[in-house]
Formats: sequence, structure tokens, C-alpha cells
Amino acid sequence: MTEPTIFELSRPNRIGIRFPAPDVPLAELPEDFLRKDLPLPEVPENEVIRHFTNISQLNHAVDVGYYPLGSCTMKYNPKINEETARLPGFSQIHPLQPVETVQGALGLMHETQQWLAEISGFAAVSLQPAAGAHGELTGVLIIRAYHRSRGDLNRIKMLVPDSAHGTNPASSAMSGMEIVELPSDERGNTDLDALKAECDETLAGIMITNPNTLGLFDENILKACQLVHEHGGLVYGDGANMNALLGIYRPAEMGIDVMHFNLHKTFSTPHGGGGPGSGPVGVTKELENFLPAPLVVMTSEGDDDNPAIYDFIIPEQTIGRTKSFHGHFGIIVRAFTYMLTLGKNGLKDVAIYAVLNANYIQSRVKDVYHIPYERMCMHEFVAEGKWEDAPEIRALDVSKRLIDFGFHPPTNYFPLIVNEALMIEPTETETKETLDRFVDTLLQVADEAKNNPEILLNAPTKAPFGRFDEVKAAKDLILKTQLPDDYLTS
Repeated sequence: MTEPTIFELSRPNRIGIRFPAPDVPLAELPEDFLRKDLPLPEVPENEVIRHFTNISQLNHAVDVGYYPLGSCTMKYNPKINEETARLPGFSQIHPLQPVETVQGALGLMHETQQWLAEISGFAAVSLQPAAGAHGELTGVLIIRAYHRSRGDLNRIKMLVPDSAHGTNPASSAMSGMEIVELPSDERGNTDLDALKAECDETLAGIMITNPNTLGLFDENILKACQLVHEHGGLVYGDGANMNALLGIYRPAEMGIDVMHFNLHKTFSTPHGGGGPGSGPVGVTKELENFLPAPLVVMTSEGDDDNPAIYDFIIPEQTIGRTKSFHGHFGIIVRAFTYMLTLGKNGLKDVAIYAVLNANYIQSRVKDVYHIPYERMCMHEFVAEGKWEDAPEIRALDVSKRLIDFGFHPPTNYFPLIVNEALMIEPTETETKETLDRFVDTLLQVADEAKNNPEILLNAPTKAPFGRFDEVKAAKDLILKTQLPDDYLTS
């Protein structure tokens, strides 16, 4: 039995809330703005609460169970982050207040910029971008502005390895760049010969994801950055996989010129379902003046008797504002709390255990699931969800079957360079017992694929909803609430 919609629960004259009488004079509203009918559901408060509570319990979430969604870093969100973000001094202020009344908030933003700069090796950081792809767009706009400031208007070619994040080509294209895809070599690195062939006077730069979407550290990263720089280009680093590198690797020291961070991945703030996210961008000293405006700066360090003073500045060659106000402030508070809680050594441990967990799972499944690039992985790895002796089964069937065991499926069919890809990322927050249970399930599903494939083809059977016709859903979109036919007359 499926949960009825809120409209199906509606009955005439049932009241969920009573509004007080207006305490201001009534005014005539423009006729064009008024609707003749407004078919809102009539449901009492207790039924509304039960309805949405029941629906929420049908969802999988990181607070409910393990979430091995590769490339998304779905780690547990510590509740102290939520407590901090809800402090009145942070939750009840407004970005248009005079700066002297929000010095605490500006201090937190400045400190976050400094921490991210220290972790990555960059000279400056902007907190404005609202998500990872937004950070990519901001970074590419900075690269474009840099070249234009030097009169290099012909530099419009952006190289994107086939192991990069899927949003990289779109971010470059939206910035007016021409995209050239680079293949991977036999070890899953950026192919240096293909890179050399594209290095000419039109080169704007390269967008490189390291670790890449195969979960591998690019062994050619230093040579790739050197080649691009020698030919006048800049290097954009996609920082979505920074969870594998915290405290161990500083991208700016490897030759990266600009990079975004995913606070909603690496720094434990909630994400999924469309947001909220946060994608701060870090740059080298040469690009600092192109960052989005405004930036938070410390104008006075203060002393024992006087607090530090903070203000906003506008970089001289800024690309302009990329987000209303100053970014997703509540998410920045959560990320800062996470960094402050863990400290230098704790952040390094995040990377160590994320890499350890991923390699543990890979080592246990590699004899059953084919690993196309079998190397020591970083925070994630990619396996194939298919077998020659189970020709009917695809990666999608493996993922659907995992739902029956209470696991969220891993990422499917990405990266595109792996056939029937299963992209698995455990993060550092899962226990060995959870990882073992997940691995045992993967091994059982592989056995079922070969000996009883109908189980996988019909999965899930234990979820609130069974398998959907995904082709029909894509072709026959329903993007609005469907009211019962007799709603207005019942």
C-alpha cells in the first residue's frame, strides 16, 4: 500500500491552521493577481504531520544507513555542526547588516578562508560559489579573465580528461570555452602524448580531477601541469575528491592554479536532493585579484584588549559577484565547525581512513568484481557490474538488489570509460562491521547474478516501491502534482 498524497487526504472544511484577524487595514488587491480557485488541501494538523513523517521514513539518508555513492563523499554529518549553525548569532543575522554588527560572522568567514588556503596551499579563497559545479564555473571564468587581461583573446581551448568529473565540460562550455577531451592511458592517468598534441597558442588550460573519477591518483599530475604552464595555459583542479588528500597533498604545490572545494563533501555539511551546497574557490597569488567580490579581510589584528576587525574588499580585477550576498553562510558555519573540531591531525586522519576503507573493500571484492584499473585506489574505486557467465545482468540490477539489503546503491555508469561501472566510496566514517556487511552483500549479489539472476532482475522487492520503468519515466515526465479527478467536487 502506497502513502496517499496530501490531496487524497483532503476533506472539505477540515482545518489545519487558523489565521488571526489582520491587524492592518485591508486593501483592494489587483484583479489580475487574484485566482478564482485555489485548490489547497484541507487537512487537519495531525494528519499533515503524520503524512510527511511517514514519507520521510521511506527515504534513505546518511542518518539511516550506509551511503557508498561514489564521487559524492556521503559521510556522516556531525550534529555539533548543526548546533553551531543554529546559534542565534549566526542564524538570526542578515547579510545587509552593517559590518560592525556582524564581526563574529565575518571573523568566521575569514578564518574559514584561511583554513582552506592552508589545507590547499593557495594564496586566497572566495566563499561565494554555491556548489561544486558553481565553483568550477567561477574558476573557469577566472582563467578566462586572466587570459583576457593579458590580451590572449585566442586562448579558448580547455582540455578535459575523460576521467574528470562530468560537470567539467559543461562548466567550461558555459564560460565560452571550446572543449577537447583527453583519453586516459593504460594505468588510468591523463595521457601525456594526447595532452602534448593539444598544447598550442589557443590553450586556455586543463580541468583535471585528482584523484580522478576512477579513484586513482594521477601519476602524471606534475608533468601535466608543467606542460600546460609551458604553453601558457592554467590548471584547474576539481577538488571534489579532496577527501582523499587532506593534510597529505596541497594541490597548489603540484602546479594547480585554481581549485574549488566541496564543503558538502569533504567537510561534512549536508547535501543531496539539490542542496544546499558550498563550493569555495582557491587561487594562486597571480589570480588573487580576479576572485569574485567581495572578499572578507582582516583590517586590524587586534590585541589582548581589542578584538580583530574585519571588512569586505573588492579585488581590483574581480570577475564580479557570482552569488547573492556572500555564499551559503550556514553551510560555511558547519564546515568551519568540522575543521575546528578535528584540527590539523584529525583532518589528516580523515584522508588516511577514507583511503584505507576504500582499499579494504576493493581488496575483498576484486576477485569477484572486475576492477579495470587495478591499482591501489584512493578514497573510491570503480568496478564492473557484469559477468560473462551472467549475460543478463547489468550494473543497474546489482544496484537494485542492494536496496533489498538496506544499502543505497553506489554510483552507476560513471565514469563513462568503464563499462557497467559501479563507483564505490565508503568515506572514513563507516565502521569495519558496516564495510564487511556491505562486502558480504556484494559477494552474495554476484553469486545470485550467476546462479539465480531472476532475483536481481526483479529487485528491489523489499523496498516501499518496486522497480520503476525508468525509460517510460524519462519519456513521460510528470512535473506537477496530480490532483484527483473529483477533487473540486468531492
